[in-house]
Amino acid sequence: MADRTESEWHGRHAGKDAVRSEVWSALEQQGAGRGRGWSHIPNFVGAEQAAERLATLPVWQEARVVKSNPDSPQRPVRLRALQDGKHLYMAVPRLTTERCFVELIAEDLQRRGIDLETAATMQGALEHGRLVALDEMLPIDLVVTGCVAVSHDGGRTGKGAGFADLELGMLRQLHLIQPDTPIVTTVHALQVVEDGRLPMLAHDSALTLIVTPDEVINVQPIYPQPAGLRWEDVLPEQYQTIPALRKLREQLH
Repeated sequence: MADRTESEWHGRHAGKDAVRSEVWSALEQQGAGRGRGWSHIPNFVGAEQAAERLATLPVWQEARVVKSNPDSPQRPVRLRALQDGKHLYMAVPRLTTERCFVELIAEDLQRRGIDLETAATMQGALEHGRLVALDEMLPIDLVVTGCVAVSHDGGRTGKGAGFADLELGMLRQLHLIQPDTPIVTTVHALQVVEDGRLPMLAHDSALTLIVTPDEVINVQPIYPQPAGLRWEDVLPEQYQTIPALRKLREQLH
C-alpha cells in the first residue's frame, strides 16, 4: 500500500493539489511509479530511457554546465551528465545551507576514487561533492528540474513547496541563468496533463522541453520567464529556513 500522506505544502493551490493527486494515483494504479510517489517528485519506470533520450538532443550535447534537482527520477540524468564530462550542480534539498548547491566534476570524483554512479545519487552527491554558494557558481547552460505534472504549454508543478522556482529565481538574479536558458524535465507520459491545468504564476519558471521515455515534447511557450527573484512572493518561512535567500537580499540591498 502506497503512503498517501498529503504533502506538507498541500493547500497552497487547490487546482495544482488536485492535479498532483491525480498524477500520483495514476502512476500507482498503472504500476508506473517506483518507490515513494505521493508527496514526492515521483520516480518512474523508464527514467533511465528518458535520460538517454535527453542525452541525444542538441540542447544536452551543447551544454557544458548543467543544474539538476536532487530527486530520484533525475538520478540517471545526473549520472549521464557526469559520464559526459559536464560540470554538474545539484541543489541541496530544501536549500538548507548557505552553500546551497553541490558541485560535481567527474574528473575530480574519479581522481578521489569515487564511483560516478554513487556520486549521482542524492546522498552520494552530498557526501562527495563540494558545497558552493551562488557567487561561486559558473553560468548554467541547461536546467533540469523535477516535476510532478507538466503540460505542453510549458506549465509545471513540483511538490508545491516552491524550492525549484526559488533556486531559479536566485540564479536568474545573479545572471547565472539567462532568459533563454533551456529548462527541461524527464517524466513519465502519465505526468503530462492537459494544457491550462497548471496555471503559472509570475514567479514560476516554465518548461521549454519535456522528455519522456518514448518522446520529446517541444513546448509551445505561452508563459514569460521571470526576470529574477520576485521578493514580494517569497514567504516568511522561506526567509527563515533558506540562508542563501537572506544573504542574497543583504547583498542586493
